[in-house]
Amino acid sequence: MSVLPLGRSVYLSQPETVEAALAREDARDVPLFLSLHISEEMNEEYCAYARQTCRKLAEKGYRMIADVSVKTCAVFQQPDLALLARELGLYALRVDYGLETEAICALAGQIPVAVNASTVSLSDAARIARAGKQVFAIHNFYPRPETGLDRAQFDRRTARLRELGYRVYAFIPGDEALRGPIREGLPTLEEHRSYGPASAYMDLCERSACDGVFVGDPGLSSGEEARIRLYQTRGILSLPCTMAEAYAHLLNRPFACREDSPASLVRVKESRVYSCQGRIVEPDNCAPRPRGSITMDNARYLRYSGEVMIARQDFPANPRVNVIGHVSERGLPLLGFIGPETPFLLTQQTQR
Repeated sequence: MSVLPLGRSVYLSQPETVEAALAREDARDVPLFLSLHISEEMNEEYCAYARQTCRKLAEKGYRMIADVSVKTCAVFQQPDLALLARELGLYALRVDYGLETEAICALAGQIPVAVNASTVSLSDAARIARAGKQVFAIHNFYPRPETGLDRAQFDRRTARLRELGYRVYAFIPGDEALRGPIREGLPTLEEHRSYGPASAYMDLCERSACDGVFVGDPGLSSGEEARIRLYQTRGILSLPCTMAEAYAHLLNRPFACREDSPASLVRVKESRVYSCQGRIVEPDNCAPRPRGSITMDNARYLRYSGEVMIARQDFPANPRVNVIGHVSERGLPLLGFIGPETPFLLTQQTQR
């Protein structure tokens, strides 16, 4: 497990994303990704607006990484990308396409450079790493469903680039103001398209899968941001769920997984306190328990009445077990990361 830096994305064609970035108070702690070669963003005022915007963001304290290509050189009428970066106050350039490897090596000798982690040849990556003072590798994000990287592919590429000395970054989807025109998230990993942002972020952290993360979409809800911050500051996994009203008192309470929990269940350590006291829980909704079901033992389990568990696999209905809630689909991937004594919260699911 590692707590990874979390960056954001801004889009020059969406001024509201720029304004949101300028309104943040933690700019110096948040890497910022933007593109300087998206065709649909370009118009007659583009260059002047981009220069003005980048200067404002730099003055705010952001360390900006800009996606560039030969199109950037043409639009800004500046073939020297290092000079353009200094003019705009950019920290680093991610070189996407159209530049020869020799030119990228020369650029890497002057400023931090990021390669396209998803597509760069390993031989070119090795040359650029030898030439660069500081090199990064940033994976693509994938707007079209079904085209994102699979885990084995991602892990293989990331491992090889790390061996060459690169710090590797990936994208996770947002959950508000999804980027058009498709608006189905901007993840690197296809699997993350169905995750909430916090679940995708915690997944990468728990597996130490890369060295940093950007939210690809411009919008991240306050609820998801709070879940991420809780994980970053206190190491607590936050599981979004739906809970029956009678058991809402279990939400937002600190829990831990019992040391002796089997792989198929999360046994809530704290629930033993009141179950041992013989709390009477009447049988109710003794339904089948698919993966993610939150359950409480009822009075038919005698002195175990009140014990809370979360199913990590499907179980049949049991007349002694009430189903009181469900971890949302976006939180299910996190169940695999709850080990002995792992702290976690059950939180109310937010809508996407």
